[in-house]
Amino acid sequence: MNIKVKLVELIKNSKNPMISAESLAERIGIHPGEMRMFQAVLDDMTNDGQLVLTKKKKYTLPKNLGFISGRLQGHPKGYGFLIPDDRTEADVFIYAENLNGAMHKDRIMVKLIPSHSQTSRSREGEVIKVLTRANKTVVGTFEKSKTFGFVVADEKKINQDIFIAKDYMNGAKTADKVVVEITRWPDGRRNAEGRVVEILGHKDDVGTDILSIARQYELPEKFSEESMSITAAISQKVTSSDIAGRKDLRNMRIITIDGPDAKDLDDAVSLEKLSNGNLFLGVHIADVSHYVKEGSALDDDALRRGTSVYLVDRVIPMLPPELSNGICSLNPRVDRLTLSVFMEIDNTGEVVAHKIEETVIRTVERMVYTDVTNILENNDEKLIEKYSDLIDMLRDMEKLMHILYNRRNRRGSIDFDFDEPKITLDIKGRTKDIKVYERGIADRVIEEFMLVCNETVAEHIHWKNFPFVYRIHPDPDLKKLIEFSEFLNNFGFRLKGAGGQIYSKAFQDLLEKIRGAKEERIISTVMLRTLQKARYSHENLGHFGLAAKYYCHFTSPIRRYPDLMIHRIIKDDLNSRMPKKRVTQLHELVPSIADHCSERERIADEVERETEKLKKAEFMMDKIGMEFDGIISGVTSFGIYVELDNTVEGLVHISAIEDDYYVYDEKHHCLIGERTRKIYRLGDSVRIKVGGASVANRTIDFVPAESVEDENGD
Repeated sequence: MNIKVKLVELIKNSKNPMISAESLAERIGIHPGEMRMFQAVLDDMTNDGQLVLTKKKKYTLPKNLGFISGRLQGHPKGYGFLIPDDRTEADVFIYAENLNGAMHKDRIMVKLIPSHSQTSRSREGEVIKVLTRANKTVVGTFEKSKTFGFVVADEKKINQDIFIAKDYMNGAKTADKVVVEITRWPDGRRNAEGRVVEILGHKDDVGTDILSIARQYELPEKFSEESMSITAAISQKVTSSDIAGRKDLRNMRIITIDGPDAKDLDDAVSLEKLSNGNLFLGVHIADVSHYVKEGSALDDDALRRGTSVYLVDRVIPMLPPELSNGICSLNPRVDRLTLSVFMEIDNTGEVVAHKIEETVIRTVERMVYTDVTNILENNDEKLIEKYSDLIDMLRDMEKLMHILYNRRNRRGSIDFDFDEPKITLDIKGRTKDIKVYERGIADRVIEEFMLVCNETVAEHIHWKNFPFVYRIHPDPDLKKLIEFSEFLNNFGFRLKGAGGQIYSKAFQDLLEKIRGAKEERIISTVMLRTLQKARYSHENLGHFGLAAKYYCHFTSPIRRYPDLMIHRIIKDDLNSRMPKKRVTQLHELVPSIADHCSERERIADEVERETEKLKKAEFMMDKIGMEFDGIISGVTSFGIYVELDNTVEGLVHISAIEDDYYVYDEKHHCLIGERTRKIYRLGDSVRIKVGGASVANRTIDFVPAESVEDENGD
């Protein structure tokens, strides 16, 4: 058992929970010569908030003193919440005057205090110690006065300005977006102090807005010198030594199908009919691990990033462009190294046989989704003539797609149909248009092929019992399930198994029942919020949403680190490089890599959402006063969120709904007028007027169209 775990258990089970270092050492069996090392462990646990050292030099658990450790979630109005490390505990509300210099995202220790309000449902606390500072740097807008400057943070949850002394402005001008390094943390009423370390550009310059978000989330744009040195030494052509020992598939008819703007092509596909009537699917994935060696500086950079981040106007890649867009990308009619998964699939969608091989390929075409969709759905004559030698294979791919989809559907895989935005920028980087991304038959073909490939690889390794990075989607939380089931009762629907054993098939059946009904939007939205978030794990816990016992991410090693790690494990197995020493090493590596990559994915998703919100706000700036129809996409105590047909979302603040006093009904996701009994409910159609938009705050304000008409006497 880990020494830290032993110490916690010892104190927890002790009759006297206040214990000296000497007594702890004696009980745990620490020799006098090991005392210095043992004291370092105690210091580390104290600094991390696992233990508290009292004034009498005794160690105890924070809980014994009414202390709780966790992460601070700030609020633009100045107060904050402690999000406890132990997620079974409730959050703790902290008034601004009790933050004691703590900032948004800091790890803190809080002392519980009596509540200000007898009716408050929240526990209240006061920060007694900042354990770890989260904001070493802050991105914001610089304002200059005669003798000093200050920076207003882009992160509104950091609600205090940062003071900049004249000597630390480094040439920044008013309205510049800057990166500030904190030199002195806030203390009582004294603001944080800092120095400007980077000027990103004037806040209105093209691209500065997106760059500011990238810096705010500390996304690394530059690769280390060591990484670039390794990259420069890699040939941009596949050599004969690279090919040695690989299966040669260069005469096979293999194609890529991607979006028109994609540059990092990491998957290609092939399909043949077998004499027994089965279909032989080949999924060929870029062999990135051939170039990115484990433990190298290039690998360290890739792991640190965890994933490529796709922003509206740029990509922050996991690997240098020379690799991601060059030698690793499966560009047309050039030799490329791949890891190929061949699957024989019968007419029920079952994979009856499979094989994984190291290969070399040469794709015959770089096709795009729209062209393939126009061939398969619209019988486009020009495209059919252009790709005449591929038409039969494409039609077989469509057939296999339906077979695989039907198999997933039978076992209970859940498919939500939410719109995704396609944001178009003009040459100045401003938002030109926002439309719903149209997903055609070609998108579905590639999706189904990648899904079955990922499942096949995960099951293949599972039965070999090697350490592995699985993609898991845990079963829904029982409490949320019960709440969702009660919510459904209001519409006359029932979720089979709620309150006991639940299967994804029950959710799928419900989606089928509500398809086309007026309640479809509201129920689908609440259902999605009921489900947990998928993540990476060293344990195979299955994928609830896909109704899959085995699942992983194997098909995108150019842009996702878990896929790269999986390729290494598979190649080690293929080449008989799995001695006990390697297995032990992987057992130690994989859990931390899975957790790290889950966190990097969460950050990437958040950054992508923030850049979309910014560009949507920019798009609505010249539409103030215009009216649109929308759907209520969220209901809160302070108003309703409304989503337009193009996925743009804005807030109708409760103060803008002037025809009545509205009460928030959390259980039924609606606002109810006290006098009129008028209801604003999740999923309802409403007509709104654009009241305002703020690029700086990434927000859009709507008002009810009818209330504006009433004011004007219309």
